[in-house]
Amino acid sequence: MSDDGGTLEDAAQALRELILAGEHYRQAVAGDLQVDISQTQAMSYLHTCGDLGQSELGAMLGYNTSSVTALVDRLERQDLAHRSPHPTDRRRSIVGLTDHGRAVMAGLGSTFVHAFDHISAEVLPDCVSSLRSITADLVLCAARVRRPEML
Repeated sequence: MSDDGGTLEDAAQALRELILAGEHYRQAVAGDLQVDISQTQAMSYLHTCGDLGQSELGAMLGYNTSSVTALVDRLERQDLAHRSPHPTDRRRSIVGLTDHGRAVMAGLGSTFVHAFDHISAEVLPDCVSSLRSITADLVLCAARVRRPEML
């Protein structure tokens, strides 16, 4: 590792550390909320993307139909999410956060905001741009892992 942390290897290592810290944070949140990791992931998708079709949520999580149904059942029992009928397809349902689920996610959001307390306002736009670019690259990498023919 270089002294200034300016090599690509340093950046990759810092990204690995960030991902691991995020995973550790998700585990802590899951324990605090008394839910499992997959429920916190589903809540994050619903918070970030808004209401989703149950099959769409399942695809994002990599779940089959019965697994996502069981997961949404658990979220409903804890008043974190709800199902509603799809507006045009009666065979489908839409999953969204409840008021309680939105309040939980809003409370967790302050943690993410405070993660940038030490970043100066001048460099924040570059930081946001870099994070979005890295996110897009990781999404593509994940798609390639799931579908090796894309390599």
